[in-house]
Amino acid sequence: MGQLKTPAEITAMRPAGKFIASVLVSLRDYAKVGVSLRDLDAHAHALINAAGAHSVYLGYHPSFGAIPYPGVLCTSVNDAALHGLPSDYVLVDGDVLSVDFAAQVQGWVADSAITFQIGTPTAAATKLIETTERALAAGIAAAMPGNRMGDISAAIGAVGRAAGRAAGYGINADFGGHGVGRTMHEDPHVPNLGRAGTGQKLKPGLVIAIEPWFMAGGDEYVIDPDGWTIHTADGSIAAHAEHTIAITKDGPVILTARED
Repeated sequence: MGQLKTPAEITAMRPAGKFIASVLVSLRDYAKVGVSLRDLDAHAHALINAAGAHSVYLGYHPSFGAIPYPGVLCTSVNDAALHGLPSDYVLVDGDVLSVDFAAQVQGWVADSAITFQIGTPTAAATKLIETTERALAAGIAAAMPGNRMGDISAAIGAVGRAAGRAAGYGINADFGGHGVGRTMHEDPHVPNLGRAGTGQKLKPGLVIAIEPWFMAGGDEYVIDPDGWTIHTADGSIAAHAEHTIAITKDGPVILTARED
């Protein structure tokens, strides 16, 4: 079910959401041709330290990871869909970059992700990114009190399937959204595919990260031997978008909304 937060606790989570949003905006400006993924990670780490925040990625070691996570960002390029490790890879013109960032501020966590193109945009990547962002918006719009988790999942999947029918977009529900609070990953799981009207009832006080990720090719993926980076099986590009939201009696509130 996930622990419901009080209105006061949701207010206390706002600084974390605002910080996450500001770092992602800064990273999008910083990410240029010639910048390495380690440069991006170092930039985010400096912002964490300056804010007195705490990384929830660095040293994180779930059962699937062959090593503890070595950075403060997930930076996934082109065919890397999720959990890309910081590396010496240098960004080049035309790269599609997904940046996923979570941190703890004043005891509360927020989590968000964006995907954007480096240098010259392409029509195919633009369509995939815009579709992913529209799916996120649809999922958030469905996160109304009284609805069910399946309504969020169905809204995400409907956007992906409709836009990608001709292009053959892949949608995989193995990895999706999750509850957020004092820790990064709490119950419940928020799938990116589902049936409307099913699943747990959404109640005020539930705080979740909604995060669609779509692949330009099929539904299949492969995972690097390090247990972290998820790649599209066919080498096609991928896109990922995420916001942490709070469900209130008046509807969803985006805690990680960016001023961009």
